[in-house]
Amino acid sequence: MADDQIEAVREQEASTMNRLHKLEEAGQAVWLDFIDRKFMAEGGLKKLVEEDGLTGVTSNPSIFEKAMGHGDAYDAQLKAEVEGDPRTVEGTYEALAIKDIQDACDTLRPVYDRLDAKDGYVSMEVSPYLAMETDTTLAAAKRLWGEVNRPNLMIKIPGTDAGVPAIHDAIEAGVNVNVTLLFAIDAYKQVLEAYIAGLEARVAKGEPIDRIASVASFFVSRIDGVIDEKIDALGSDQAKAIRGKVAIANAKMAYQHYLEVSGSTRWRALADKGAQPQRLLWASTGTKDKAYSDVLYVETLIGRDTVNTMPPATMDAFRDHGETSNSLVADVDDAGKVLATAEKLGLDLDGVTAQLVKDGVKSFADAADALYGAIAEKRGKLLAGKLDTIEADLPADLAAQVKDATEKARSEGWSRKLWAHDASMWTGGDEDKWLGWLPAAEGKQVDIGALQSLGQEAKTYKDVVLLGMGGSSLGPEVMGLILGGNSPKLHALDSTDPGQVATVADSIDPANTLFIVSSKSGSTMEPELLRAYFFARCEQAVGEGKAGGRFVAVTDPGSKLEAAAKKDGFAHIFYGDPTIGGRYSVLSVFGMVPSAAIGIDVGAFFDVVKVMTSSVGADAPPASNPGFELGAILGAAAINGRDKLTLVPSPTLKPFGSWLEQLIAESTGKQGKGIVPVDLEPLGDPSDYGDDRLFVHLHLEGDAMSADHAKLDALQASGQPIVTLKLAKKEDIGQEFVRWEVATAVAGAIIGIDPFDQPDVEDAKIQTRELIEAYEQSGSLKPETPFFEDGDFAFYAPAKVEGGDATAILKAHLATAKAGDYFGFLAYIERNEAHEKAIEAMRVRVRDAKKVATVAGFGPRFLHSTGQAYKGGPKEGIFLTITREPSQDIAIPGNRASFGTVQLAQARGDMDVLASRGQRVLRVHLKDEKSGPEALARALEAATQD
Repeated sequence: MADDQIEAVREQEASTMNRLHKLEEAGQAVWLDFIDRKFMAEGGLKKLVEEDGLTGVTSNPSIFEKAMGHGDAYDAQLKAEVEGDPRTVEGTYEALAIKDIQDACDTLRPVYDRLDAKDGYVSMEVSPYLAMETDTTLAAAKRLWGEVNRPNLMIKIPGTDAGVPAIHDAIEAGVNVNVTLLFAIDAYKQVLEAYIAGLEARVAKGEPIDRIASVASFFVSRIDGVIDEKIDALGSDQAKAIRGKVAIANAKMAYQHYLEVSGSTRWRALADKGAQPQRLLWASTGTKDKAYSDVLYVETLIGRDTVNTMPPATMDAFRDHGETSNSLVADVDDAGKVLATAEKLGLDLDGVTAQLVKDGVKSFADAADALYGAIAEKRGKLLAGKLDTIEADLPADLAAQVKDATEKARSEGWSRKLWAHDASMWTGGDEDKWLGWLPAAEGKQVDIGALQSLGQEAKTYKDVVLLGMGGSSLGPEVMGLILGGNSPKLHALDSTDPGQVATVADSIDPANTLFIVSSKSGSTMEPELLRAYFFARCEQAVGEGKAGGRFVAVTDPGSKLEAAAKKDGFAHIFYGDPTIGGRYSVLSVFGMVPSAAIGIDVGAFFDVVKVMTSSVGADAPPASNPGFELGAILGAAAINGRDKLTLVPSPTLKPFGSWLEQLIAESTGKQGKGIVPVDLEPLGDPSDYGDDRLFVHLHLEGDAMSADHAKLDALQASGQPIVTLKLAKKEDIGQEFVRWEVATAVAGAIIGIDPFDQPDVEDAKIQTRELIEAYEQSGSLKPETPFFEDGDFAFYAPAKVEGGDATAILKAHLATAKAGDYFGFLAYIERNEAHEKAIEAMRVRVRDAKKVATVAGFGPRFLHSTGQAYKGGPKEGIFLTITREPSQDIAIPGNRASFGTVQLAQARGDMDVLASRGQRVLRVHLKDEKSGPEALARALEAATQD
C-alpha cells in the first residue's frame, strides 16, 4: 500500500475514533458527573470506562437525590437498614451512598492501578451543611474516608474560607481531596497552597506523598449565567462582545497560575518525591444558555493535567460532535483582555464569584434537604409500626400557612440550628443554654446500669412515693399510669392539699415505701414541705436515724436538696443536668429514676425512643421531620388565632395530657402570646366550637373509642383542623415525649418567643411566700373580706361582681366571655375521681353555653404546669378559683403553717397575680368540703341556663 493510501486510512480511523478518547490524548481526563445504582448494575459505568476512556466519577446530593428519591433501586438496602438498628436520616443516606461509591471505586480500580494512582477516582461529598465549619468538615472527611475504605476515593470539601484549613489537614492526614465550589482565582490560589502545604507537612513527618491525589473543581457555566444577565442589561456592543467568554477567560487565567506554580522550585522539590499535581477540574460544564454550543465548556477548556467532569448529556454531545484542541493555553492574552473589559464595564466578577460561593453552599444544602427529605419519607414508611406517625387534615388557609412556616424553617436551617444549640432560631437570647434535653432524648443523661440497680432495690418495697412538682412529677406520673404496674405502686404527690397528702399517707406503710424527693433547684417549696412531713413519718415508723435509707433524691448538682440528702443519709442521689428545664426533663433522671423504681425497663424504653430521636435530628428536613411537622402546625395555628390546642387521647393514653399541658403552656404562654392546652374536655358537636381550636388526636391502635372517632369525623367534616398521631403500642409513648419537645421548641420559634423561660411563674411564688412568711410570724393569713357570702359560699374578686346570689354572680362572671376566650376552673381541692368528674361536667356546661374552650387544674399542681400561660399568655382567660375549708388539716414539721394554710396562700397569691395580668378572675370558697362541690355544680348549671 502506498504511503498516501496509508495516511488516508489513518485519517479515516482518526475521524471515526471516539472523540472522548481525543481528550485523553490531549492530557485531559474525562470524568462522569453522575452516579446511579441501577446504571452501575446494568454495566453502564463499566461500559463508559471501557469504551470512552472514562477515568473518574463525581457525585453530589442533587445527583443522589435523583437516584435515591425516585424508583426502587435502593429499596432493598433501605429496608434492611431500617429493619436492623435504624440510623439517622443522614446515616441512612450515607449507608446507601457508600455502597454506590464503593461499587464505583471498584469499577474504576483497574484504571487506578493501571495509571499508578494518577487517576481512577470517585468523589463523595461531606455534608453540605458543614461548608462553613472547619473542624466538623475535617472530621466528616476522615470518617467517610475510613468508612468507604477505597484508595481511589476522593472526599469533596468546599473551597470556602472554612474549608481551606480542612483541605490542608485532610491532605496531611492522607485523604484524597476534591475541592469544590471554586469560582474565583484567588480562592483557587488558597486551595492550591493548602494542598502543597499539606504535602509538605507529610514530608516533614517522613510520610509518603506519591499516592495522595487532589483536584480543584472550578465551576464554569454558573459564572456566565450571572455575568451574561448583566451584559444583557447593559446592551452595549462592547458588553455583547464578551458574552459567554468571561467564565472561560477566568478558567484560563486560573490554569496559568497552575502552570506557574508547577514550574516553581517549591513544587519541583515535591514532584521529585512523587507528588501528583492538583489538577484543575472543570465542573458545571453543561451549557445553560441555548444560544451556545452544547460542548462550549468542554472544547474551550482542554489542556494537560486537567479534568472535565460532564453530565451524561454533555458527554453524549461531545462524543457526537466535540472537537479537541489545545484550547486552554490558546488566546491567553485575549482572555486577559476579556477580564479587563469585564472590570471596565463594572460587571464585578469578584462580587459575582463571592456570591456564587454563597449561592452554591445554599444550593447544595437545598439539594441535601431534598435528598434527606426523600430518604426520610421512604424511611418513615418502612418504619411503620416502629415509628409513631402523623396525619393532618387542615383547612386550606391553615395548610398554606403551615407550608410557609415549614419552608421558612427549611430555608433557615432550623433543624440544624436546633441540634447545634443556635439561639438565633428563637430570640437570640440564652436559649442555647437550655437544650440539654436533646442529648437526654438520646439517653445520654442517664446511667442505665445505675437505674437498673435502683429497680432491683425498689422491688423490696410495696410502694414508691414521688414528692415533686411540675416537671419533676408529671412525666413520671404519665410513665407510671401508662407503662407501670403495681409492684411497686407509684404515688405521685404534687400537692399541698391536706386531703391529697392524707390519702397518700394513709395508703402506705412508711417502713415498706421508697420515697423519691425530686426537685431541680432543691428549693421548691412543696417538695421541701412534703419531704419534711414524710421523713418525720418514716422516722416514726423505722426509728430515728434510719429513715434516710428509704429516701432517694433527684436534683441538680449543688442544690439545697443535695445538701439535705447528704445530711440525712439518703440511699441515693441522682444528678440532673442544669441545662434542662423541668418541663423538658422527662427523659432525664427526673423521669427515669421514678420509672426505674416501679419496674420499667429503661434500657428497652430508650430503644423505642431512639427510633423517634433519630427521625427528628439535624439531618431531617422540616417537612419530613415528625417534630417539625407538628411544631409548624402548632405555631402556624397559634399565630392565626387557633391557639386552643385541644387534646383527644385514646383511653390508655389519657394521662399523657397532664405532662403535655405543662410543656405547651409553660413554654409558649408569655408576652401575651402562646398556646392554651385544653386537656380532658369531653368532645362535643361541631356547633359547640368556635374557630380558635386545633384538635390533636393521640391514637393508640386497638383502643376502643368509637364515639370519639365519630365526633372527630364530624368535626373534620365541619372544617375543624384535626391532627392525628398514631401509636402502634403503648410502649411507643416515649417517642411522643421527643416529638412534642421538638414541636414545642419549633412552635416557640414561629410564635416568636423563648420557649425555655417562664417569666411569670415566679410572681405567684413570691406572693405565696409573702403570705406564708406573714403567717409564720403572726399565726394568721392576711385578712380578706368576701364581697358576697351565703351558707354555702364566700366570693372574692379584685372588684365586686354584681349579683344577689351565687347563681347571679356566676352568671355575671360568665357573661364576660366572648369568642376566642377560654374559661378555667382552678380547683384548690383534693384531686380525686369524684372531683374530676364534677369539674368535667361543669366544663361541658360552660363550653356548650358560651362556645368557649375550657381548662381545669388542681392547685397547686397547675401552678407548676399551665399557670405560666394563664398569667403570661393571651389575655383571653376567665377563671373561677375554687378553695374550701378542709375538714381535716395536716401540720408540717418545723413550720407553723399547715398544708391547708399553705394551699390557701397559694390560691390567694395566684389569684392576685392573675388579676394583675388583666385576666378575669373570681374565687369561690366552699364552706363545706363535702357538700360544696355539688352546691357549686348546681349554681353553675343554673348560671348557664338562658
